[in-house]
Amino acid sequence: MTAEEIQNLIANSFACEVCQVEGDGRHWYATVVSPAFEGKRLIARHQQVYAAMGTRLKTDEVHALSMKTFTPAEWAAQNNG
Repeated sequence: MTAEEIQNLIANSFACEVCQVEGDGRHWYATVVSPAFEGKRLIARHQQVYAAMGTRLKTDEVHALSMKTFTPAEWAAQNNG
């Protein structure tokens, strides 16, 4: 899979203000900012992103996906201070 394909899977599953994916073709790193994360704990946010990937992690089409997840307010606070 490509970074663009992974970005599309995530962005098509729930609203994202930012969805950036980088990697080497097997190991991926995503930064996802979404209002869908409001009120959710970190594990629930990651589960939401994993759900967007469908079976691709189980079938090893995507070997590893690390991520940072933020609400829009968390993202704004991190980038402004």
